[in-house]
This record gives sequence, C-alpha cells and structure tokens, in this order.
Amino acid sequence: MRAVRIDEFGGPEVLIPVEVPDPVVRPGEVLVRVEAAGVNRADALIRTGAYHRAGRPPLIPGLEGAGTVAAVGAGVGGIEVGQRVMAIGAGLYAELAAVPAARVSVLPDGVDVTEAAALPTAWLTAWYCLRHLARLAEGETVVVHAAASGVGSAAVQIAAESGARVIAVAGSPAKTAWASGLGAHETVDTSTHQGEQAVTEVMRLTGGRGADVVVDAVGGEVFAHSLRQVAYGGRVVALANVALAPSTIDTRDFYPKNATILGFQLTNLLEYGYDPRGDLREIAGRVAAGAYRIPVEAVFPLERASEAHERLERRDNRGKIVLAVHQD
Repeated sequence: MRAVRIDEFGGPEVLIPVEVPDPVVRPGEVLVRVEAAGVNRADALIRTGAYHRAGRPPLIPGLEGAGTVAAVGAGVGGIEVGQRVMAIGAGLYAELAAVPAARVSVLPDGVDVTEAAALPTAWLTAWYCLRHLARLAEGETVVVHAAASGVGSAAVQIAAESGARVIAVAGSPAKTAWASGLGAHETVDTSTHQGEQAVTEVMRLTGGRGADVVVDAVGGEVFAHSLRQVAYGGRVVALANVALAPSTIDTRDFYPKNATILGFQLTNLLEYGYDPRGDLREIAGRVAAGAYRIPVEAVFPLERASEAHERLERRDNRGKIVLAVHQD
C-alpha cells in the first residue's frame, strides 16, 4: 500500500511517500481503507520528535481519518465490512490502517468523508473539554484561544450552540472575522492586542469579571494570560502547548479566584480507558443535522503531505487541513 513515512525526525521534507506492506488486522481491530486523513499540530510535533508519545522512526504518522471498513478482526462486533467510519489511531497517513475497534465510529449519512477525517481529534477534544471537563453551562462566557484552529473553530461552535457567550481570540482580522461567522459574539485580534493587551481586552469585554471558561490550545505565555482572564470560580482548560515554551505563572492569578485548572490530552485519555464512540456519534449526528460546520480549508494529495505540513506551520489556515488518499 501507499503511505507517508518518517525515517528521521525533522522538517516537512522528512515526510516521504513510500510503498509498504499492508497491515494485518489483529483481534479487536478494524482495518480501515483510508479515504482522507486529518492533519494536526500533533502530527507536526511527531514529525519533529517533540511529541511526548511520538515513538521512534521509522513510523507512519496520522492520528485521525475516515474511510470504509476493509476487514474486521476476531471479537469485534457492531462494525461490518463496507461501512463508512471515522477513526482515531496511529498510522493513518496511509491507504490502510489497523485501528482498535473502540476507536472506530460508524459515520452517519450526510457527513462527507473529507469533513469526517477532520472531525475526530479536534472536535472530540473541544467537545470533551467543554462538556465533560469544564461542564459549560448556558449563559456562561467562554474565551477560546487560537479560535481559527481546528480545535478552536470546533470550540467556538460547540460553546455557541450550548448557549454560551463566546469571545474568540485569534491572530489576524481575517481570522477573527471568520470566527465571528462560526458563532463568536466578540473577538480579540492578537495582531493588534498583543501580550498583556489581550488580557486587558478580554477583561474589558467581560466588564472586568473575566470568563467562566477559558480554552487554551496555545500554551506558553498564553497559559499565563488565560489564568488572568478567568473569572472567580471559573475553569481554565489547558489542552496543548504548540508554543513549545514553558509558562511562568503567578499563583496569585488563580488561587484567590478559586479557579480550577484542567488538563487534557486525548492520546493519554484514550489509553486510560476513555471510549470515544458515544461522543463521536453525538458530534457526527449534530454535523449531519446541520448544527455544526466542519471547516476544511485545504486538501492535499497523500503524496504532498510535506506541503500540507508546510501550510499548517505557516499558521495562516482557518480550520483543518486534510490529506486525500486515493484508492487504486
């Protein structure tokens, strides 16, 4: 089968199209014939060796995708050959991927396979952080950092549909305008409100109170800002550190407010027993019903995965980037 492999850590150029043997489906697994694979920040970190669960080369990246079931391993029920599915796993930058059955969810009619490939990682992350961790309630105020990213654009829509007031923080006028189109009520443009100015602007928009929930998909200095932007009794969800920088925080920015800091990492959550299928079914059902829009900005052929990563790392995309895997 065709796949993209990393033989050594490095820049986008280390993503090499290769021919490799087809994977063998084992008991408890589903063999997915991949039609499209999502491109994530975590994929770029895996490529560089900066991801904490990257493994060692050679390896095939790809944490999410969608396609059809090619084979079902022993002991797997509820999934049949030929069904359209989305999957969370490893090695999905390939024509075929063997994925644990508990991480494969049947795709409802009405959801395009390219959109489905962009759904599992970002949307499951945003959904879990807002619904399960932060327990977002109607009428609360939410700040979403990196609102034009895959996770951010999902969080904006989920929060808005939940009846929350959404303040979207992004790095350009085009991105903030785009976030408004997804349902954000107010925006903060960090190209004009940099550093402490972004904190001041969020506090101004909330009348000095701060936000009930802050979703931080950036890390580094932004995490310190998130703690200052949260209201009394509020919750800060830290789910990434794409800044790849430590955060120096003042504990006085959160403990006097009785604020809660919540951490989230999807791969570890899955390995500690979380079954994502129920949440994925609910998210996909809402997409099929038109409640959510899965924004896919660019689609690259599998063989041009390096270009997809270059596009991702320019940080000018709005929504998700997807690889199209053409089957023979």
